Amino acid sequence: MNLLEETKYMLKKYGMSANKGLGQNFLVDENTVQSIVDSANITSRDLVIEIGPGLGTLTAALLENAGKVIAIELDDRMIPVLQDRFKLYNNFEIIHDDILKVDLEKLITENIANTSLQHTKIVANLPYYITTPIIMKLLEEKLPIESITVMVQKEVYYYAEAHTVIDVPRERFMPSPNVDSQVIQLSIRKEPPVQVEDETTLFELIKYAFMQRRKTLVNALEKSTIFENKNQIISILQNLDINEKIRGEALTMEQFSKIANALARKD
Repeated sequence: MNLLEETKYMLKKYGMSANKGLGQNFLVDENTVQSIVDSANITSRDLVIEIGPGLGTLTAALLENAGKVIAIELDDRMIPVLQDRFKLYNNFEIIHDDILKVDLEKLITENIANTSLQHTKIVANLPYYITTPIIMKLLEEKLPIESITVMVQKEVYYYAEAHTVIDVPRERFMPSPNVDSQVIQLSIRKEPPVQVEDETTLFELIKYAFMQRRKTLVNALEKSTIFENKNQIISILQNLDINEKIRGEALTMEQFSKIANALARKD
């Protein structure tokens, strides 16, 4: 039985379908699962926190390698599925909660203390709409984690160095999402790659730059509240020798930081 057949069987067994409201798309490609596990370099000394395990497809592979896997799942329907599927594993724990509300620092500290576990790694297959808030929580709280293997957007590069693991076509999910995905691994930086006077402004810039990817940077930023008007945006870009017709996705982190610093100095 391949992964697609297994997924269909489990959904039928438990009388479920993907929850569109939660952005669920079940990964049904064995090679992608293995690539995620391999790239995370999971060992018996690792505590792995998996966010949004769903039916447990990725969980099953993680459990074979990790010292312990803690799965944090929001969907009520998935809890009995996971409990049933992994009831014979003594290195598995499930937490039924919203990841954004979980005290991860306490969770990690309690599980690492007085055990043979040495490192904490985050692994997740997340819906696109919630990826950024979750990743920013993981990074901004400066948790004692070694790496994050997940699909993410660009602003997380401020805190971590990103490496592409694998491109994941939409056909490798069930149901198929409207976009292709990319799994990347984030190695946590000890120091940010750029210096900014106000991180909040930097992240606000990046958020608006990527909200409307087809628009030029100027038109995208015009919707934000951090600029007085469109002319101010153009003026700052011209002073920094940045083409005002450029799109946000084409900017480097250094260019974003220069814009943020220019704004801070005008206050």
